[in-house]
Amino acid sequence: MDISNLSIATIRSLGIDTINKANSGHPGMVLGSAPALYTLFNKELNIYNKEAEWINRDRFVLASGHASALLYSMLHLTGFDVTIDDLKNFRQLNSHTPGHPEIEMTHGVDASSGPLGQGIPMAAGMAMAEKFLASQYNKENFDIIDHYTYVLCGDGDMQEGVTYEAASLAGHLSLGKLIVLYDANKVTLDGPLSMSFSENVKKRYEACNWQVLEVKDGNDINEIHKAIKKGKKEQFKPTLIIVNTVIGFGSANQGTNKVHGAPLGKEDGKNAKLSYGFDHDEFYVPEEVYEDFKKKTIKTGKSKFNKWNKLFNEYKEQYPTEAKQLEDAIAGKYSLNIDELLKNYPVGHNDATRNTSLEVIQEVAKQNPTFLSGTADLASSTKTKIKDEDDFSVENYNGRNLVFGIREFAMVAIMNGMTLHKGVKVSAGGFLVFSDYFKAAVRMACLMKLPIILPLSHDSIAVGEDGPTHQPIEQFAMLRSIPNMHVIRPGDAVEMAAAWKLAIESTENPTALILTRQNVETMENSSVEGVSKGAYVIGKEENHLDAIIIASGSEVNLAMKAKKVLFEKGIDVRVVSMPCQEFFDQQDEQYKEAVLPNAMRKRLSVEMASSFGWHKYVGLDGITMSIDEFGKSAPAQDVIQSYGFTVDGVVENIEKLLK
Repeated sequence: MDISNLSIATIRSLGIDTINKANSGHPGMVLGSAPALYTLFNKELNIYNKEAEWINRDRFVLASGHASALLYSMLHLTGFDVTIDDLKNFRQLNSHTPGHPEIEMTHGVDASSGPLGQGIPMAAGMAMAEKFLASQYNKENFDIIDHYTYVLCGDGDMQEGVTYEAASLAGHLSLGKLIVLYDANKVTLDGPLSMSFSENVKKRYEACNWQVLEVKDGNDINEIHKAIKKGKKEQFKPTLIIVNTVIGFGSANQGTNKVHGAPLGKEDGKNAKLSYGFDHDEFYVPEEVYEDFKKKTIKTGKSKFNKWNKLFNEYKEQYPTEAKQLEDAIAGKYSLNIDELLKNYPVGHNDATRNTSLEVIQEVAKQNPTFLSGTADLASSTKTKIKDEDDFSVENYNGRNLVFGIREFAMVAIMNGMTLHKGVKVSAGGFLVFSDYFKAAVRMACLMKLPIILPLSHDSIAVGEDGPTHQPIEQFAMLRSIPNMHVIRPGDAVEMAAAWKLAIESTENPTALILTRQNVETMENSSVEGVSKGAYVIGKEENHLDAIIIASGSEVNLAMKAKKVLFEKGIDVRVVSMPCQEFFDQQDEQYKEAVLPNAMRKRLSVEMASSFGWHKYVGLDGITMSIDEFGKSAPAQDVIQSYGFTVDGVVENIEKLLK
């Protein structure tokens, strides 16, 4: 048996053993795609195990994350910190080899994956980041950013709508360094692919401006290699390589859904190994297989890294400013000084926070040269455009305005990929109500601790005439419920600037900035520090504390107006601005007690959205002034009044509490 076939047999056998040992996993794609990944990792992938975060390495995204046993075997053989013991602990508690790839758990994994469809969008984002940084920082004879992004996906990915959204944009942007290997085994979990899918994928991707190649036999590594090399030569189109494979190759049940998501078991596993000509103990790796990868992937990777490192040191000497910018960006060193900006927002300043956000974005862009801003076809409404900068396009890959089109889900998944690549900070906005479209990608951003920024405008029933389809109700609660998510809803321009500063300087939390379309006034005690603590006293009681009003966003203005009327009635209330529940929950008990004294149970929350989550702060004996139904279509003030979000409405609720 030649070394290539021995290595592929070893990879397949490791996959069988890994899944059998766990008694859990998905062997089908592992066995079918082993030749494709062997070819990619052994012959073309530019990586170096000792420098897993090297900025100019090729990226690899396992879109079909359920085939993780295949990726873990490849990482083990290419020298990453994935041991045989790690393979034996596959899918076990706190192991380095979880059921689906996770960037924080496994050395060498470039993207967490598993939810089908998001792999190609993330890879597209990586390819976009590569294009942007190359355009910004490469100089003559100094191609310091010059790499490819590869994907392995399956039939399931092809059926997910978000894959098509991203493929369409990738083709439009001519992302020639994006190469997708499509394991076309024509079987899904429930049975033959023909049950649910009969379209011509080749024609679809060609229509999206992709180069499409086909490998008729997924075991033919020479044809696979030729296709990858041809893909690399095509600089103006992304490449889809359709690799026709047999799911569960070697199993008695090969070619059927029985091998998709269940271990082969000892007997079938042993027979499959024998069909590969591999008759060895479990988890056995022949020394010559290790040598195969040492001589090629590892040795080549080391050589290419050292060559690049030398080039970058020369670059630093000739272009010190650019080199420092790039190094800081790769390290995630982003900051925002808002001292001068705050002078523009004196008490009484009256504007929508979406407009203030646009002003802050200009300052962010000025202070951070690798900050990019975009939107899903809503720049004029969400106010996200960086002035005097080009759109990111085929003509201008150095453009800093990202034009995602009406592709909300792909937009956020692509942002995740750009952030995973490193070297860029990405913000992109939409209407808050449409966060439902991209929630799955936000969840992955939170899981991967990616500090993307989402300015989400049209934050309430104040959207008005567009009606209940466009008026968010449950979206605050949804976003706030996601672990690791920061949701900041500023009450005025000062809080807005503070929110942007926190978002830009975040290193591992995605941030949703919730913006008003309606005007809000800058309040006297509005506080940058207060925003960082999540909640603070913006309107202190004058003499004695009768009740507490807790509000967010535009409703803080309303609460402050109600406070004056209540005082005239002899009722002394405290107003607490709570722009970020997550920040407040992180404060110590002493601070929480100072803002919301436990002894004061007469509390009213005011937010034009679902009451879900507010009882945590007002208690069961407090009142939530909220909306637990869908909105209405009418002018904004009419809708707001119909739901009682008026000074009189707030006053009545406080009086009810005090009875």
